[in-house]
Amino acid sequence: MTSFPQKKRTGATARPERAADIGFRTLDRRMPATEGGRALLRKAFPDHWSFLLGELALYSLVVLVLTGTYLTLFFDPGMAEVVYKGRHGPLQGVLMSEAYASTVELSFDVRGGLLVRQIHHWGALVFVAALGVHMLRVFFTGAFRRPRELNWVIGVTLFLLALLEGFTGYSLPDDLLSGTGLRIAQGIITSIPVVGTYLSFFVFGGEYPGHDIVSRLYITHVLLVPGLLLALVVAHLVLVVYLKHTHWAVPGRTNRNAVGQPMVPQFAAKSTGLFFTVFGILTLLAAVAQVNPVYNYGPYRPDQVSTAAQPDWYVGFLEGSLRLMPPLETTLWGHTLMWNVLLPAVVLPALLFAALYLYPLVERWLTGDTGEHHLCDRPRNHPVRTGFGVAAVTCYAVLLMAGGNDVIAETLRVSLNRLTWIFRVGFVLGPIIAFFITRRVCVALQSADRERLLEGTETGEVYQEVDGNMQPGHTGLSAREQYVLLMRKRVEPYGQRLPVERMSRWQRLRAALSRWFVRGQVRPPATPGQQREITSRTAGPSQDEDEDEGGGGGGGKESRPTSEP
Repeated sequence: MTSFPQKKRTGATARPERAADIGFRTLDRRMPATEGGRALLRKAFPDHWSFLLGELALYSLVVLVLTGTYLTLFFDPGMAEVVYKGRHGPLQGVLMSEAYASTVELSFDVRGGLLVRQIHHWGALVFVAALGVHMLRVFFTGAFRRPRELNWVIGVTLFLLALLEGFTGYSLPDDLLSGTGLRIAQGIITSIPVVGTYLSFFVFGGEYPGHDIVSRLYITHVLLVPGLLLALVVAHLVLVVYLKHTHWAVPGRTNRNAVGQPMVPQFAAKSTGLFFTVFGILTLLAAVAQVNPVYNYGPYRPDQVSTAAQPDWYVGFLEGSLRLMPPLETTLWGHTLMWNVLLPAVVLPALLFAALYLYPLVERWLTGDTGEHHLCDRPRNHPVRTGFGVAAVTCYAVLLMAGGNDVIAETLRVSLNRLTWIFRVGFVLGPIIAFFITRRVCVALQSADRERLLEGTETGEVYQEVDGNMQPGHTGLSAREQYVLLMRKRVEPYGQRLPVERMSRWQRLRAALSRWFVRGQVRPPATPGQQREITSRTAGPSQDEDEDEGGGGGGGKESRPTSEP
């Protein structure tokens, strides 16, 4: 064998390597760099596409931070009136606030300003959308259950903060469209009984519109809410690493392990590619699709309002609920309660987010299930939960369309009043109909899965028997398909083993609701051996099940990640 001479390291090459080695050893003596780095680099990350929805939200947030930092260099949140003398001809000589003037100058006088503004706006739309879809994925697959209840609460809080961040940023330019939105917000604040007027004076710094609101929104948008967002994102990621991820039931994956791709090199390469893809698509959208052209709306004036004014989609449901609510007021002891504003814009969102926060506890109370869950549920296997989710999406869709009822009525040439009544009926009946249809579809899909397990998959061929009967041809399922269809933990109703006469009235109510909640589960045709295998693989990590039911940290210690080659 021919040996090649080794290239001798020169002093200039050896010095940086020695300095790096000394620096790492110094850091490792003071911090767990070796142990922590090794564990993080070999951390198992999920490889299914649905888990990338959270990363899509994360990388949209990164784009927002980068573009927002650039925009803050040129934006002036002042509300003092100035005369515009910039390059945009239609606004020449128009009296406007410093905030609006700086926005127009940023769009036309700063190199790349309009492109960065539009990237920022599109990024905000995608960020909120990705958060919402990611939450739907977590909800429909049951990934909010123990030990991830706290992460669900963090996720809902992130979504709420994202709505607030989007609204504050949308209102900063002080144009006619965003000013109309601020006027609606002021009406919502004043509708709160007793303290509404005081809150409005505090927020706006006096009578509406005041001279402080834009500067206060600016501090909220660039400092307060982003700080909370970043802190919660870090907490969310720490919990994801500690508790491990959920995964779909396929061979090799059980309720006791966390299987995926290691961070380096597979996941890091895929994740980096996703970030640049998100950045590229947002840049392309900003270049070819105009969004929020504030220079066409003109500066805000309290005596004017934009026609066909529509907010960004994520707060469109509030606009729709306000338009659907009939005029209803009550005067008590000289005070007017504006139910037509308070109910749709304060009470309804409060109930919505309260339901989101409490749902994991409600489902846990209904089922009495205190075990850990690391396998994703197929939505069809939980018809009532899936029905709830589809009903909520239907309710939101109706309100979102109602927020544009004037535009729809004008486009379709129909009566606005008639269309409003259609949306009112749809808001009440639509979610109910969607719930029952979804639950029925889920049961039908489960029955189809059971038939596939019993008879196999239809081949499309038909055979004639000796007696003349025609029978469809079937082929057996693969081991992977059988695993996917069988590997599910059946939820038993609460109180099934308790005698009814020994149950209190409250327990009987809970048992009745639990039976209704778990109804619709179709039992798969498993042999006794398969049932034992299912029980073994869906059992939680080995730990004391009698520990405090609120605990959620055990899953991170017991679920050991295994990286796929």
